[in-house]
Amino acid sequence: MWKKHLFTIVIEKDADGYFVYCPQLQGCYSQGDTYEEAMKNIEDAIRLHLEDRKSENEIWKESGAINVTSLELAF
Repeated sequence: MWKKHLFTIVIEKDADGYFVYCPQLQGCYSQGDTYEEAMKNIEDAIRLHLEDRKSENEIWKESGAINVTSLELAF
């Protein structure tokens, strides 16, 4: 039986499309030409990341909530 997990992802739009990463999984990132493609690609990247950890017998512990906020700076 599969257990559902909630992952935070960050999506950034740039001139080439979309860059997306999962801060809960260090080094887990992807990209896509469209928002939808980026979302599909990060889903695949997260699955592969977790499968790789499992195959290496690395323990993955679900982290708590991640806070996303804004910071205003004057420069």
